[in-house]
Amino acid sequence: MKLTNTILSKLFASIVLLLSTAFMTTAIAEEGNSAVGAKLWAETCNRCHNMRDPKEFSDEHWDTIVKHMRVRAGLTGQDTRDITAFLQSANTPIKPVSKKKQVVSESGLSGKEVYNTTCVACHAANGKGSLPGVPDLTDKNGRLTKADLELLDNILMGFQTPGSSMAMPPRGGNASLSDADIKAVLAYIRSSFGH
Repeated sequence: MKLTNTILSKLFASIVLLLSTAFMTTAIAEEGNSAVGAKLWAETCNRCHNMRDPKEFSDEHWDTIVKHMRVRAGLTGQDTRDITAFLQSANTPIKPVSKKKQVVSESGLSGKEVYNTTCVACHAANGKGSLPGVPDLTDKNGRLTKADLELLDNILMGFQTPGSSMAMPPRGGNASLSDADIKAVLAYIRSSFGH
């Protein structure tokens, strides 16, 4: 009986230590970064999977799917959070573009700063695209031949080119960008990569 109590005490102490370590690790874990997640998805997940429309699954489904794939793909905890943030970013409700002028809060970022903090992860600094399935913004017959209203809608609501393995999440995966930020980044893209 004394041996059983000793074993149970050690087992209980181990469980408490394990749970407290897991709680502390969870408490200090960083949130997922969807821009980093997009790049990780293309480098890791794209080897086996074609990109599905991220809106096909709810946030809870993506969380479960990516946690399952964490084990199979050998992802770190932060990689898992980043990829999950990328996939869930398409599920973030976005207000449609209104034809009326909207009053939006300004972030204070220039179009170039928005591009370099959000868009560059997939579209690359030179606009040619750094991931498979990402359009080349420098192509004279490419994406920038569309009208501004269509491009703004694509950026705000997310877009997947038919046949492409990569979908762009709404607001490039950065839900904090205002409509004014999106307009500024489109102007920057046109001036930097347009013809």
